Amino acid sequence: MASNEFKVGKATVRLVMGDITEASTDAIVNAANSSLMGGGGVDGAIHRKGGPQILEECKRIRATEWPNGLPAGKAVITTGGNLKAKYVIHTVGPVWRGGNHGEPELLEQAYQNSLRLATSKGLKTVAFPSVSTGAYGYPVEEASLVALKAVKEFLEKEDKLTEVVFVLFSENALEAYSDKARKLF
Repeated sequence: MASNEFKVGKATVRLVMGDITEASTDAIVNAANSSLMGGGGVDGAIHRKGGPQILEECKRIRATEWPNGLPAGKAVITTGGNLKAKYVIHTVGPVWRGGNHGEPELLEQAYQNSLRLATSKGLKTVAFPSVSTGAYGYPVEEASLVALKAVKEFLEKEDKLTEVVFVLFSENALEAYSDKARKLF
C-alpha cells in the first residue's frame, strides 16, 4: 500500500491531492453552504461541472425537507449530474469561531452523516474534500484530525464501504492529513 493509503476494517482510506470533481467514486461530498444553491470553492466547482440537475434537486430539497436551509452537520444526497460520480452528498460544516462553539462536534457529524447516507444508498466508495477549511476558516490541522477520526470510527463499526478518499486541494492540506493519518491508523 502507498504511504497515503490506510486500511480500516474492509475499507481503504486514501489521501490524494487533486480536483474532487474528477473523482470517480460512487459519490463525492460537497462542502456546501446551508442554502444548497452553490457558492464558491468546492461547492461552486461541483455545481458548475455537475450541471443544472444538481441545483434542481437542491431546490426540491429546500422546498420540501429543509426550507430554512441545511443545518451544519447534516447531509443530503442528489444526482451527480455530469460528474463522474453518480451522486453528490451535500454537507454543511461549521464556520470556525475559535473551536469552543461546538465546531469539532458539528464537523464530525458532517462526516458521519455523509457516510451514513452513502451506506444507506448502498454506495461503496466516497470522496471527501476537507470540509470547512476553505471559506469557513476551520484550521486544516484541527479539521484533518476530526475528519480522519470520524471516518475511522465509522469504518470500524460499518463494513459496507470499500473506499473513502480525501481529495485535498493543496500540498499543505495533504501534508496535514497525511501526518494525522500516520498517527491514527
